[in-house]
Amino acid sequence: MKDKKYLIVIVGPTAVGKTDLCIKLGKKFKTEIISSDSRQFFREMKLGTAKPSQAELNIVKHHLVDSHSIFDTYDVKAFEKDALAILEQIFSSKDIAIMTGGSGLYVDAICDGFDDIPDIDPAIRAGIIKAFEEKGLTYLQDRVSAIDPGYYEIVDRQNPQRLMRAVEVFEGTGKPFSSFRNKKKVERPFHIIKIGLVRDREELYYRIEQRMDMMIEAGLFEEANELYPYKDLNALQTVGYSEIFGYLDGKYDKEEAVRLLKRNSRRYAKRQLTWFGKDENIRWFRPDQENEIIAYLADQIAS
Repeated sequence: MKDKKYLIVIVGPTAVGKTDLCIKLGKKFKTEIISSDSRQFFREMKLGTAKPSQAELNIVKHHLVDSHSIFDTYDVKAFEKDALAILEQIFSSKDIAIMTGGSGLYVDAICDGFDDIPDIDPAIRAGIIKAFEEKGLTYLQDRVSAIDPGYYEIVDRQNPQRLMRAVEVFEGTGKPFSSFRNKKKVERPFHIIKIGLVRDREELYYRIEQRMDMMIEAGLFEEANELYPYKDLNALQTVGYSEIFGYLDGKYDKEEAVRLLKRNSRRYAKRQLTWFGKDENIRWFRPDQENEIIAYLADQIAS
């Protein structure tokens, strides 16, 4: 590109305050926001994914929020293609774009690229599904922990689809799934500036539990009940829904479902921090350091 273009990437754990900051930055730089949150793509999941409100969406244009259906097949490679096309469109008239989300794999796909994974024999996938159906989620968790401990440390362990994919890739290629990440880092036609948001753990956990209470009050259980017939779809294998599906299956009572929702959301935040904590290119701030963040961005762009 003739002129310098900048992608500001805002990352951090769930409930840390990414949306508020991005709205402010979007207004300041008069630009648009791309969501890299793998749970916010799906329009049927309205309450359990902490999407920006309609009012926030009206303030700054967002991309890849409510862009797909839970019935669509959508993965990180499709996201990479879509997000890069959107960035090209934004950069045709603007010098700065913003991307935000807590899905580290999707952030990495844009910032670093993602190695192509060879096609896997469908028979391998079928065998893994059969083993999961017979032995349960714990089997998958133990398997991934053994064959790819690095990925197990950061993966959503309640998501059998993600776990099965890791096992499938290992059995089909002989290599851990994590080995396909960032092996041939690509050069993008724009500069990337990464900002990470962090809070004290006690404060973050309080915000997570408070947000979950608000989601439940807004009708999360009712929404999950409507989606229950489709509970086996990949999009719904995620924190915020799988715990309620367990309750609807009669595995435990509603009180236990609420406890699991909050516990698993805290664990999800911890894994997000582990993932992003390994990225030396991220500059960390507290959400209330808005002036410092803007000054840092201005300095990075100027230099």
